[in-house]
Amino acid sequence: MTWKNLYCWLAFLLYSFSWGQNDSIIRLNEVIVSDSQLKNFSKSQTVTILNDSILNKNQGSLTSLLSTNSTIYFKENGAGMVSSASFRGTTAQQTAVIWNGININSQLNGQTDFNTINPTDFTNISIRTGGGSVIYGSGAIGGSIHLNSELKFNTATSHLFRLNYGSFETYGGNYQLEIGTEKWAVQASISSNSSENDYEYIVYDKKNENGEFANQSYNFSIGHKINDANFIKFYSYLFNGERHFSGTITVNSDDKYVDFNTRNMLEWILFKNKYSSKVKAAYITEEYKYYENRNSDSYTFGQVNSLFLKHDFLYSISESITINTLLDVTQSDAKGSDLLTETRTIGTGSILWKHKLSSKLDYELGIRQEVTDTYESPLLFSAGTSFALTDFYTIKANLSKNFRIPTFNDLYWQGSGNPELNPEHSLQGEIGNEFNYKSSKFVLTGFLIQLKDMIRWIPNSGGLWQPENTQNVTNYGLEAQFETKKSIDKHLFSFSTSYGYTVSENNETEKQLTYVPNHKANANLAYNYKSFTTYYQWMYTGEVFTSSDNFYKLDDFTLSNIGIDYNFGKKKTCLLGFQVLNLTNENYQNVLSRPMPGRNFKLYLTLNL
Repeated sequence: MTWKNLYCWLAFLLYSFSWGQNDSIIRLNEVIVSDSQLKNFSKSQTVTILNDSILNKNQGSLTSLLSTNSTIYFKENGAGMVSSASFRGTTAQQTAVIWNGININSQLNGQTDFNTINPTDFTNISIRTGGGSVIYGSGAIGGSIHLNSELKFNTATSHLFRLNYGSFETYGGNYQLEIGTEKWAVQASISSNSSENDYEYIVYDKKNENGEFANQSYNFSIGHKINDANFIKFYSYLFNGERHFSGTITVNSDDKYVDFNTRNMLEWILFKNKYSSKVKAAYITEEYKYYENRNSDSYTFGQVNSLFLKHDFLYSISESITINTLLDVTQSDAKGSDLLTETRTIGTGSILWKHKLSSKLDYELGIRQEVTDTYESPLLFSAGTSFALTDFYTIKANLSKNFRIPTFNDLYWQGSGNPELNPEHSLQGEIGNEFNYKSSKFVLTGFLIQLKDMIRWIPNSGGLWQPENTQNVTNYGLEAQFETKKSIDKHLFSFSTSYGYTVSENNETEKQLTYVPNHKANANLAYNYKSFTTYYQWMYTGEVFTSSDNFYKLDDFTLSNIGIDYNFGKKKTCLLGFQVLNLTNENYQNVLSRPMPGRNFKLYLTLNL
């Protein structure tokens, strides 16, 4: 498809839907949510929302939050260091992170470092399993993580303070502000985290040297209700972090890494009787500086500035049929010490269709096409259905084709980049079974992913490492989730658990991919009586291979945390809590030769005024 054809197609779509009825006005829930596709077009897949009580128990990094509340495996180069996700056995580049509806995976390396995101900056964090490239684009193969800032009109002003102190001179603080009037809504937060991070290596006579880190983040969102049909919203986020990358058991380190990322988005929303229209303009920057010697002024760097323009048009053909078109253009400019200075422009068109056949049966369809001069992009599709067979049992099914584009590093790394790369693409399906009974819920999902043209950096005949489309991979497995609550007088018990069994094999060698555990499980048990709460967290991670021939491996490990807190407030929250992390002092590693902390402690205070 040429650029000319794409523009004609997009113009036709806009013209076709511009004649929808506009005489009546209704208020929709979407006025406070920017990522409306997560709610409207995810019924055939599992979406898990992490609430405030979970965030309070897992302050600090997004890595710790998701490790104890999902089956996602994290490859973490030591506590607080670079952290990458493996979702359903896929790579870090195949897990998308979505900020208020915008994919924010790095344009440089194609992934998100989960230790550069402070979860307390957001009002809502959700996990969407399975393929989502039709909606969210590159990388949404294994699943996606959604970071949302909800704007609420007509709500009381609130001030939330979170403070924590822990072992290894670890400090953390977060302030959140929410204001809601009839015409205005504001949500803002400031976070700061730092640590000497000099924990002892269990069974090794050594400390984690050069591991200190500090970061600050600022989040601001504001919405204005022009009238009952028009809203304007602005979102802004800034992250500034510095880490001294710790070494390994055998090799010391003296380097330093600085991150500076900004995200700004302006959104105009129009609601009418039959349709809603959202226009987004976002400007996102990412920049790093790497110092081989932290005491030196010499560094290498990489920088990308990206402009996103997006139009989201939702039209209700009838009470049971909804169609959604997504049209966007992205332009990214990259430069760096080891990068060729390049500009990449991508145009995209998607059509989503939702049909509610009855109160118990509905289905979803979607297609997506990208156009760029850099690579040949496949036509993507998705199809899903949800059928409530009984009041307590629902079966879900989803089939999709997804992809990941080559990154700037893949294409333009000086002397090694390969501009002839094709996107990775996958064909995948899943079947889910959901059981609901009173306050209990059980979900069992089986999945299969066939991945082709996987991009790997391998040495060529001259010994130079270059990226190539070399590998085909098959992923399959099962996921189970269970949660329940029970109240007896003033005693409240809650329990949740999840388990994932994953096989991720190279089709040629029939070997498991490195750093993909066959088994990952966790459980969370909490007891509340009046103002008193105690809880226990448990996590099991199976062995992982560290070499492609499956000869070398890291042992499995079990972690447990325990905590207690008390709310001294009467009408407002004044919560004081204490945690013991890695209760059993487990000796474990997520990455070879990079030990993680043993038993450590955390004290936290939450004030809601």
